[in-house]
Formats: sequence, C-alpha cells, structure tokens
Amino acid sequence: MNSSRTALILTGGGARAGYQAGVLKAIRELLPEPRRNPFPILCGTSAGAINAASLAAGAEDFGAAVDNLLQVWENFSAHQVYRADPAGIGIAGARWLSTLAVGWLTRRAPRSLLDNSPLRRLLQDGLDFSRIGRAIDSGALHSVSITCSGYSSGQSVSFFQGRPGLDGWRRSQRVGAAAEITLDHLMASSAIPFIFPAVHIHREWFGDGSMRQVAPVSPAIHLGADRILVIGAGRMAEENPRPAGAAYPSLAQIAGHALSSIFLDSMSVDLERMSRINRTLTLIPESVRAESGMELRPIEVLVIAPSRRLDHLAAQHAGALPRPVRSLLRGIGAMNTNGGALTSYLLFEQAYTRALIELGYADTMGRSEEVRRFLGAI
Repeated sequence: MNSSRTALILTGGGARAGYQAGVLKAIRELLPEPRRNPFPILCGTSAGAINAASLAAGAEDFGAAVDNLLQVWENFSAHQVYRADPAGIGIAGARWLSTLAVGWLTRRAPRSLLDNSPLRRLLQDGLDFSRIGRAIDSGALHSVSITCSGYSSGQSVSFFQGRPGLDGWRRSQRVGAAAEITLDHLMASSAIPFIFPAVHIHREWFGDGSMRQVAPVSPAIHLGADRILVIGAGRMAEENPRPAGAAYPSLAQIAGHALSSIFLDSMSVDLERMSRINRTLTLIPESVRAESGMELRPIEVLVIAPSRRLDHLAAQHAGALPRPVRSLLRGIGAMNTNGGALTSYLLFEQAYTRALIELGYADTMGRSEEVRRFLGAI
C-alpha cells in the first residue's frame, strides 16, 4: 500500500467533529495494516485540529491513536470543554449583559460567551506533543498543520511541523509558517468566534482557523500531498426550502447560519475549484506541463461528509446538555430544530457524539470499496 503522499484534512465544527472519529474508526477496520499510519500528512482546523494533533502524536500506531480518539468522543461531557456549571454560565451571562447595557462604564469587556479552560486542561493532560516530533523522526509522519486565523492581520496562518526541508508559503491572505505544534495552536484554532476566547501566539491574537480560510485544501498541497481525504463536519451541498411566511429568525438561527458559513462554505468552494483545475490539467499532456514548468499537478480527492443534517440530529439530543447551558441556549432560541445549528457545535455530550460516531462509521462503511481503493488497500 503506497500512501506516502496521502493527506487527511479534518475540518472544523465544534462538537460536530465527533463525526470524524466515526469515519476514522471505519477506516481503521478497512486497512490491512491498522497500525500503519495511512495519512503521513495531517491537516486540521478548529475542532479538526485537535483530532489531527491527536493522530499526529499517535502516528506510530494509527489503530491505537484512533482508539484514543474514540475513547474521548464516546464519553464526552460539556464540562470537559467549557464551564457548564451554574456559576460559570451565570458569570459569563452577567458580563455580557452588563457590557451591552452599560458597556461605557466597564473597564474590561468579556472575551467570550463561554470559558473553555476545561478543554485546555483536557488537552494538557491527554496529549504528549513531544510524540509528534518522534513520529516525524521515525518516518511514521511526514507533517502536520494546524490552521488559525489572525485577528489583526486577517491572515489564515497554517502552522506546520514536519520533516526537514519543508518550506513555508505566502499567498494572498494565506501563510504557512514552520513551528513546533503546541497546546496554544490547538486552543487558538478551535476558538469559535464569540463563543471561545482568542489565544495570543507570538505577536498576534488568533481565533478559529475556519475564519477567512478561503483555501482549506491548500496546506495539504503545499506540504506535498497528491491524494487528499477530506472528512467534513456538515453536508457539503444541500438545498433548503424557502417556506412562505416564516417567522423572523431567532438569534440562535442567525448565529448558526453564520457558523455554518464559516465552517462549511469555503471547503465546498475550494473543492469545486480543485475539481475544475483537475479537469483542465487532464487536457494538457504531462510532457507539455513539464516543459513549461507548470507547478500545478492533479490531486485525487475523496470527500466523506455526513449523510444527515447534523442540526436536526443535535436537536434530538439537545436535552442532554447541562441545565444551565440549556437555559442559556433556550433564551436565544437554540433548543429547537431551527436553532439546532448553533446547538450542534456546542453539544459535547455523549448522546450526541456517539450518534455522530455511528453516522460517520456507517457513511464510511457504505463506501468501503471506494475508500479501500483510494487508500490503496485493494
């Protein structure tokens, strides 16, 4: 099985990233050698960055790395990600209300709706970042990239750690910077705007990597991939009806729409662009491309994305959230189907994450022959 330049791209989406664990569970079962890492290039954004870093740290035993991911996602609780106790929710709500009411009197505005310090502790205890370097040195891993968004520069920055000789890149509003991946990179990449606080790295504050990420596939290409598996966190293409006489959208519905635009739309556009480039390259003989010094190359892409709407799935399990969180979300209209998109990003509870894992597993097994062929396993 030749997978020396196969990349895995794990997209953002908060709790939706549990779907990725289900896909990876199926892939592990489809591999003839489950210990061998089939994805030497790993690229993650937002919650997908956490999954990517976990796989990178465990790249010397892919099967065990997937087991570790499943152990976390199958037993998740919102308390492990953000403060969901009455005091934590109450303090956050009071700060926002005071800022909106008498902001001119306050000396310090709140940085986020939720306090995600529990997630920092979870990752600090559960991830050994030194293992990433060891996996690279052993040859089990070629490179890993974590994408963050700079609030001052407006740039999408992909911090990457990999084998010697890898060069950074600079494109319009996109930068690739060599760095040793740390906890701060993961916290920054997964800092959903307004919901989780930004993180200071070097000279700039960074937030969720899905923001302003106009070319989410590009880090994998810059790192040398010629085949890319993308695991999405939402349906890539869907048409929703426009009901006549619909009520004015709730705050949760608007917020969910905004987050879906951040997490889903850029990937769909980038994949369409890559498909057009691939079709164009097939019309140009390889010898002509070589003689002209054309740097573009065809990239084989496989996309696995949820077959069901995750906002509807989240609405079915929203009652599993801690009561203080339910009260907060109910106040902005997030505890129903129309507001389910926002809930789907925050529902770090095992009833929902296990449903996501089951869906990811079933979607992948339903395409098992296609996945095996892509990975060179048949």
